[in-house]
Amino acid sequence: MAKRGKNYQDSMKLVDRTTHYDPAEAIELVQKTAKAKFDETVELSVRLGVDPRHADQQVRGAVVLPHGTGKTRTVLVFAKGDKIKEAEAAGADFIGGEELVAKIQNEGWLDFDVVVATPDMMGVVGRIGRILGPKGLMPNPKSGTVTFEVEKAVKEIKAGKVEYRVDKESIVHVPIGKASFGTEKLTENFDAIVDALIKAKPAAAKGRYLRSISLSSTMGPGIKINSQKLMD
Repeated sequence: MAKRGKNYQDSMKLVDRTTHYDPAEAIELVQKTAKAKFDETVELSVRLGVDPRHADQQVRGAVVLPHGTGKTRTVLVFAKGDKIKEAEAAGADFIGGEELVAKIQNEGWLDFDVVVATPDMMGVVGRIGRILGPKGLMPNPKSGTVTFEVEKAVKEIKAGKVEYRVDKESIVHVPIGKASFGTEKLTENFDAIVDALIKAKPAAAKGRYLRSISLSSTMGPGIKINSQKLMD
């Protein structure tokens, strides 16, 4: 195993691996362990008590973080007619139809973070499903990215809307901001995501739902959180 750098080793000394911290303590600690020369992203990882192989136990959605993620997101909109002007006014970075599908197919162009599509464009977008799907870029009604409310969708994404989706290991990974945000803003973003996940609990989920929660900065160690308290 590769030897960790000095910053990581110093950060590890601050974290008790046997302790499950309260969220407030964990958020303060994750800021102390973010020692890189750049503003590290703070990521939340939540293991859920669901079996994602079953359709009725999928957990997927989106939430607007009160303080955004600290990252400007590039938005591509597939639309036509009046919806093109709506997308432009909302601040979309790229807008189009067939020509953008061709660019993605032929040139491997993927210079965007989020794709929004109006429902009448999904037939066109479906042609690049095999390219967008594995990268988590395929528009989806559950995350609000397949909609005729283009202006609302683009503005929410630009304001800090993040998608969450359970992976094959039953884990959801979501950024909650930058280490520089400070405790208060990170806490409010953390609460917004945890609340959204609890509300998204599938009826078919059995037993304990929030199995384990941890926070980490881009280059820092994982910090375990007492998940039981959050469900009480």
